Amino acid sequence: MANVLLVIHLMIAAGLVAVVLLQKSEGGALGIGGGGGGGGFLTGRGTANLLTRVTAALAAAFFCTSILLTIISGRGGEAGRSLLDSAPAAAPAGQTTAPGTPPSADAPSATPAPADSPAPGQGGILDKLK
Repeated sequence: MANVLLVIHLMIAAGLVAVVLLQKSEGGALGIGGGGGGGGFLTGRGTANLLTRVTAALAAAFFCTSILLTIISGRGGEAGRSLLDSAPAAAPAGQTTAPGTPPSADAPSATPAPADSPAPGQGGILDKLK
């Protein structure tokens, strides 16, 4: 459901960009339809009225699909959670100093070495390079 709505949302966004670029440019900047000698198909007041209505309809559809996508993503449970929500709230059990401050030289290491790592001087990559 969310994927279908997302595809529709992207199609509406692309259509909205195209319709906005078709409108007559007031300042002569990026408008495609602002030139003049393009024939009689997209000229006059009727076209401006049509493009304004299409732009309004696409904008309303864009806002509706945005709101629906937000509602659907909020119901996702764990999959929709932010990375900031999963950050650890408390300090690890063995940590005695504040994060970011170096431990003192006489204090023992706050985190023990992993069990599978060799002791210093026994099989480390620097020892193999000697």
